[in-house]
Amino acid sequence: MGGGEQKYVQEAFDTNWVAPLGPNVDNFEKSINQFLGGSSHVAALSSGTAAIHLALELLGVTRDDEVICQSFTFSASANPIMYLGATPILVDSEKDTWNISPKLLEGAIEDRIAKGKKPKAIVAVHLYGMPYKVREIAQISEKYGIPVVEDSAEALGSRFENQKCGTFGAIGILSFNGNKIITTSGGGALIAKDEATKNRAVFLATQARDDAPHYQHSSVGYNYRMSNILAGIGRGQMEVLQDRVDQRRFNYSFYKKHLGHLPQIEFLEEQDGYYSNRWLTCVLMPSFAIREKIRLALLEENVESRPLWKPMHLQPVFAEFPNYSDGTSEDLFNRGLCLPSGSNLSEKDLGRIVALILTKI
Repeated sequence: MGGGEQKYVQEAFDTNWVAPLGPNVDNFEKSINQFLGGSSHVAALSSGTAAIHLALELLGVTRDDEVICQSFTFSASANPIMYLGATPILVDSEKDTWNISPKLLEGAIEDRIAKGKKPKAIVAVHLYGMPYKVREIAQISEKYGIPVVEDSAEALGSRFENQKCGTFGAIGILSFNGNKIITTSGGGALIAKDEATKNRAVFLATQARDDAPHYQHSSVGYNYRMSNILAGIGRGQMEVLQDRVDQRRFNYSFYKKHLGHLPQIEFLEEQDGYYSNRWLTCVLMPSFAIREKIRLALLEENVESRPLWKPMHLQPVFAEFPNYSDGTSEDLFNRGLCLPSGSNLSEKDLGRIVALILTKI
């Protein structure tokens, strides 16, 4: 917490605005929009997963449709495809950003079309805060007329060529889960290009209640709106967002300075025009065995680190679905490690972690 959250939470109690609407919700949405550049329309929701679910529904995804999804990601990127009864088509990553490969994406689209099933949407992820290949993915989206759901759950504060992540796709999504760059304890947001799309998202997120004096419903809705209390936390968090980004980037720079000279450790670098919030600092080791040696050595000292995301096409729940893979994400999973990256790490903490790694590498 940054220290300013409590005044907004107290305001919600003092004014008795506790429900999933109210001044904090409105002002939280405005502050997100302002941070993103001022031309978006933001709907504050209960989670990033809910935002993806609504985004897909707003783009017309229904049962038996196909939706392309980046394979190298957290399962929340793909699960909403299943909620709608659609089929996830999993596409592997490229090595520059670790995000969805434009080459494999275009090949997957052409193959699905040849099989008689043009995908309805593309879920592309800015993994670990690193923007995906925005220009290339946008060109493919336009070429084939397939909209992009821009999963920026890990990328609030990241940008490509000075445009903020969350504003590139047909619809963008954010997450404010407890482990994200800022948090509302649980929460997310849908980023729309126009007010009508935002209003439709809010309508669906509040049980799709029709405009009537009684409770009337002509559509299936969801309980996905953010509460005024959690939005108050979000308002306070937005006041320290850039501080959080600066700290995460400092963590990365510290690790790079003290470990970057080692030939056994490879860092994910920013490409030209890219600015990552460095949500997590991730490194690659020469092998699975060395990765596990380092991870377990840290764990012995009560320092948590984790392997990179296990690709969706290797997960039991998605194993039956089509995938277009060249082995990139499997190699990243086997050799990659997320180092401690919290915004409250001190230089002493970081120094201790580096010292532990240097004794084992």
